[in-house]
Amino acid sequence: MKKSLAALAVLGTFTSLAHAQSAVTIYGTVDAGIVREQGGAAGSATNISSGVASASRLGFRGTEDLGQGWSANFVLEAGARIDTGQIDTAGALFNRQAYVGLKSASFGALSVGRQYTPYYLALSTVADPFAAGYAGSAKNLFPVSGSNTRTSNTLNYVSPTLPGGLVAELAYAFGEQQGSNTAGRQFGAALGYSAGKLNARLAHNHRNNDLTAAAGALQTPPVPGAARDIGRNTLVAANYDFGVARAYAAVGVNKGFNSSPLPNTSNPFGGVRPTASTDSRDLLLGATIPWGANTIMASYIAKDDRSALDQDARQWALGLSHALSKRTSLYTSYAKINNRHGAGYTVGNNTDIGSGDKAYNAGVRHTF
Repeated sequence: MKKSLAALAVLGTFTSLAHAQSAVTIYGTVDAGIVREQGGAAGSATNISSGVASASRLGFRGTEDLGQGWSANFVLEAGARIDTGQIDTAGALFNRQAYVGLKSASFGALSVGRQYTPYYLALSTVADPFAAGYAGSAKNLFPVSGSNTRTSNTLNYVSPTLPGGLVAELAYAFGEQQGSNTAGRQFGAALGYSAGKLNARLAHNHRNNDLTAAAGALQTPPVPGAARDIGRNTLVAANYDFGVARAYAAVGVNKGFNSSPLPNTSNPFGGVRPTASTDSRDLLLGATIPWGANTIMASYIAKDDRSALDQDARQWALGLSHALSKRTSLYTSYAKINNRHGAGYTVGNNTDIGSGDKAYNAGVRHTF
């Protein structure tokens, strides 16, 4: 009897250790607000919208200790529409992130699957005081539509902290088109520095827009194969904490086909349909100001279209977030875009692309 009890105690100890070495976390964001859009050709609109400040999501994150400084990890993250209860992308459950990988404190982390591009992470986490959300989102003018935000079929490597406090990131997304190893592929890179009050990052995105005949035949309707220009995006971003306020600045250079895709392609203002720029520069200046439980956000963004059409745009934005707790906050924001020479940029938010040149929103966000 004593031997049986001892055996059970040993088994229980090993079971506890196994559970301690492997963990799965359920996490998410629930965000919804009222959005008032004005200035579009179809008229003003007032909506209940999901994911205004941060996209609503449900995720599963896991890690397992493999020993000797190595661990395995995964992320499965699904987007949700709080206003309707639907998934935010039809036919794709874990459309936000879906990857598995290995990590070492000495050698860095390698992951495989659907992931954020280094360019988008630099914009949303370093450059933008609105963190790519609210009416003032930098996504309204900076080129992050489609695969500039996330790529599927991606190998991603993040280095450990290098001498001088630098961290490097490399990403390669396979084009997976029959007949070519280069058509449709995309790669990105970033070099970041974070120490004390300064956070800075240099990021680059390289997108091959070629389409093989085999890949075009699979589309609906079929599209003939085509050789297209490479799309290139380079971003320098930084923020600095002065104590009373954190200052933000970013400069972007965009060249080539699909280097500046329009967030809203429906010709929202009527007249001649806007054309996506193939040669542009972006500038962002902004700040966040903490004030008790409140955070004030402000930014100015300029899009300089250097093509013959000269379709420039300017955006001014102001926002306020009030923390009710560590996980729940109320927010409000307003942004106005001045489009020039037929440009068609709209004021959206983290999830929606917007329908007019000005928008106001107010809502609540909860994370778990």
